[in-house]
Amino acid sequence: MVYAAALLTAIIVGYSGGSTVAATPPEVLKLDGDVARVHDPVAIREGDTYYVFSTGGRAGQGVIPIRTSKDLRTWTSVGHVLESLPAWAIREIPRARNAWAPDISFFNGKYHLYYSVSSFGSRNSAIGLTTTTTLDPTHPNYKWVDEGMVVRSHEEKDDWNAIDPNLVIEDENTAWLAWGSFWGGIKMHRIDPTTGKLSTGHSTMYSLSSRPRDEPTNGAVEAPFIVRRGGYWYLFVSFDRCCRGADSTYHIVVGRSRVVTGPYVDKTGKKMTDGGGSLVIEATSSAWRGPGHQAVLQDGSRDYVFFHAYYGAGRGRGSALHISTMVWEDGWPRVGTLPS
Repeated sequence: MVYAAALLTAIIVGYSGGSTVAATPPEVLKLDGDVARVHDPVAIREGDTYYVFSTGGRAGQGVIPIRTSKDLRTWTSVGHVLESLPAWAIREIPRARNAWAPDISFFNGKYHLYYSVSSFGSRNSAIGLTTTTTLDPTHPNYKWVDEGMVVRSHEEKDDWNAIDPNLVIEDENTAWLAWGSFWGGIKMHRIDPTTGKLSTGHSTMYSLSSRPRDEPTNGAVEAPFIVRRGGYWYLFVSFDRCCRGADSTYHIVVGRSRVVTGPYVDKTGKKMTDGGGSLVIEATSSAWRGPGHQAVLQDGSRDYVFFHAYYGAGRGRGSALHISTMVWEDGWPRVGTLPS
């Protein structure tokens, strides 16, 4: 049976006056524990434990950090997915120093973790895959197996970038991988669910989101994450600039489509391939800046969005994990506000 976190039951909402309204207002949760230095988080639950995977690590010290929680509020570091980058990644991308932007899902009896290797500002990038039958490091079957490279982009010939993967399960026979940033924007290709690799029987690459390449945006769109709710697919992406600390301008937007391959449009009807996107969350105070690189966890009757945000000026360096509950109003998501 094929399934993923993105196919779990969506949040329960009320009905009033012909429009859907949230039962309770969304909120950004108060977190503690090991939540600092989290970048590009993605989450999943196995049993009674939540797992967050994120960008980071270094060869010889562990790659792709893992954090766990029983309640989504207190988080503990429990190691890394890989001891170092696999040989194929070093061979393909010699300048890569760690792994970026993991994506986790469960199908065909295994957890599939996609990740990217690249160097900053380059289209010389690749997406790899590693799998395990359990996420519990104490289980005797716990072992990450390198499945190799999934897709590769080249500086010289590709107008898209093979980073920021996100797996999308349409049904038990149909799955897709979305990825990309800047340049030609967000792309999608069908995969073979039995291998987790790109399908050899379906060669079409779809464009899902892109922005004008002139300043100030310079085509800045990253981090696709797609979920299904009701009769729509929702594409979340991050606009503008990450990785600049308190000067980061990252923010999260969304569009929706009746078909997983698009076209996705925002609340005004503007296509995301024409730069469209309706705001989900942005920085509203000096305390936290640049919220982005989101992942949605549909967990039973509750939906959450995980993301990182940067400490504001004078409050420290780097980024930290944030989680907001997410409700749905008139067919669109709404999340909480970052604390001041």
